[in-house]
Amino acid sequence: MATATTAGAGDATAGATSAAPMTHRQILEALSGLLIGLFVAILSSTVVSNALPTIIADLHADETTYTWVITSTLLATTVSTPLWGKMADLTSKKMLVQLGLVIFVVGSAIAGVSNGPGMLIAARVVQGIGAGGLTALTQVIMAAMISPRERGRYSGYLGAVFALATIGGPLIGGVIVDTSWLGWRWCFYVGVPFAALAWVVLRKTLRLPVYRREARVDWTGAALIAASVSLLLVWVSFAGHQYDWVSWQSGAMVGGALALAGLFVFVESRAAEPIVPLRLFRRGAISLAVVASLFVGVALFGATTFLGQYFQLARGESPTMAGVMTLPMILGLAISSTIAGRIITRTGRWKVFLVTGSLSLAAGFALMGTLRYDTPYPLMAVYMFGIGAGVGMTMQNLVLSVQNQVRPEELGASSSLVAFFRTLGGAVGVAVLGAMLSHRVIAYIQEGLNGLGVKGVANDGSVPRLAELPAPIRAVVQGAYGHGVGDVFLYAAPCAFLALVAILFIKEVPLRTLNSEQVRAGASAQPPETAGAGPGRHARRSRGVRGERGVSRRVRVRSNPEA
Repeated sequence: MATATTAGAGDATAGATSAAPMTHRQILEALSGLLIGLFVAILSSTVVSNALPTIIADLHADETTYTWVITSTLLATTVSTPLWGKMADLTSKKMLVQLGLVIFVVGSAIAGVSNGPGMLIAARVVQGIGAGGLTALTQVIMAAMISPRERGRYSGYLGAVFALATIGGPLIGGVIVDTSWLGWRWCFYVGVPFAALAWVVLRKTLRLPVYRREARVDWTGAALIAASVSLLLVWVSFAGHQYDWVSWQSGAMVGGALALAGLFVFVESRAAEPIVPLRLFRRGAISLAVVASLFVGVALFGATTFLGQYFQLARGESPTMAGVMTLPMILGLAISSTIAGRIITRTGRWKVFLVTGSLSLAAGFALMGTLRYDTPYPLMAVYMFGIGAGVGMTMQNLVLSVQNQVRPEELGASSSLVAFFRTLGGAVGVAVLGAMLSHRVIAYIQEGLNGLGVKGVANDGSVPRLAELPAPIRAVVQGAYGHGVGDVFLYAAPCAFLALVAILFIKEVPLRTLNSEQVRAGASAQPPETAGAGPGRHARRSRGVRGERGVSRRVRVRSNPEA
């Protein structure tokens, strides 16, 4: 039987005391450390986005390495996310999020001293494992502290942190690369002070009950899913230039990945504590949210990853200016997530934002498909704002829709399930679209050189330095990258549309009014007179919420309809 203690407290407490709702100030104090940790996780990828062309050129690497520096982090985040989520259901969430910070710092230190592409990619894997813990556990801990109904109020903080890290990351990375006495290695060191600060803040402010129970982590399942996803991504990265898409090598890798995936499903169906509980897929709303997250990940990570290349190689901007020029997308994300979160808290309606967000995402990608090296920037800014607004309305609310429908003991597994498929989609998207970009760029460069009457090989796949190219060749390269990145967005648009289709079939369920720890402790979700309130009864909602808080102590001991 599970026992509860309060993590970080000197004495053991449990039951109704630990389940008592936290005040707004207490939530913000605990949330501050989580948000700093989340900032670190996002910064790890965004800070190198505009620096990568310089890093790859300095290491004498090619486009495949460019893709894998990003993909390796996403892959490690993907395969570690379910493991972090499962452990969060079994042991101290506070200890786990601090461990994630330590792993991240170790990976950053190794990345900073890398002397070749292989070492850099390996260090990024370690960073990804730590980032996987930070991203997964942030959602789990927030659900433990805040009820689904109130969570929208705080999702704006997540959006603001996401925006700050996404804006600040490229700018910081650009400034570091443009500053000769620093060098690109400081792109990896810059997150270490933030990680240390997050560790200290969490140590002092986070207080959560720990429910410990006898259980074994499904290491076999974790190994199988890691092997399956890794083999799939290796195939995608090398198909098309190391060997043909249709070849015996492709058949062997795809067949092996599918066999490992099938074996993973078999193992999970029989495991006592599966990494991915297959029973969650029996609920239609959860399955649809997972599918939508997968396609959102493909579109979001797969396409936006290459914006840094577009601004630097198609428009000739510096790394710092490349970061500045992505500002409209980040503003769209921050504004939409903040406004949507507050409206969800006030009205309880969340599906309308998922539908609107996915529609905005699909339209933004389709319009970005018209991108060329000379596309007017004001027009691009409108397209990027639409993409950012779509991300702000979909990403957090997909997690919210799942967390609202599971038992407290399934919270970590279900939250990490959504994050797992989103990052899996991102890893696959970066690998696939990166391979497509490399292929299209080479084709467009060859076409442009033929037009100039230049014979020979167009490009060997390496990232060029525009300043070192003759003016006519530079114009060809800029046109090729502009057209190639436009094609990437065009290929990503159908994925965003498929996410919209999945979201349309998700059934809207009224948001619960208690956090997971209160539900676990046996508290009633809401009084009988409001428990059946559906989406159509929100005209009286503000008065109803106050009434729920006022009578919660009277009904808390009677029933537990949400557990």
